[in-house]
Amino acid sequence: MQSIYLFIGIVAFFIIALVVSNYIQRKKGNTREREATPPSIDLSGGGCCGAHEICEKDSLIAAFEKEPEYFDDEELDKYSHRDSSAYAEKEVEEFRDVFYSVLDEEKPRWVRSLQMRDIPVPDQLKDEVLMFVNELRTHKMHA
Repeated sequence: MQSIYLFIGIVAFFIIALVVSNYIQRKKGNTREREATPPSIDLSGGGCCGAHEICEKDSLIAAFEKEPEYFDDEELDKYSHRDSSAYAEKEVEEFRDVFYSVLDEEKPRWVRSLQMRDIPVPDQLKDEVLMFVNELRTHKMHA
């Protein structure tokens, strides 16, 4: 019975110490809550972009990369900071040529490289890219 009283006394002591510590911190003016800011990742429209097998993991890792990876597609840099709906058909074909020349397992990394270089995928090509990446993801899950 005495050990129960000792246990309750220790728990009560820590609760009182916590309350007193919070009171002192508030009195000092330390009322601001700590905020952990996550790395900013542009997913173009919110949610998972579909370009990663495991979106959160790859996006977090990719957020810490300093330099984008090039896939012999330096000519696409001229489309940086452009609206994805403002591409001419000839320009869309340029993207399509690069997309289909990249190895299948590297296509998600190519899309991430474009994001890092602030090059939007043309609207006309987005469905093809997402469909291919989803098929790749499904194939990997069932393999």
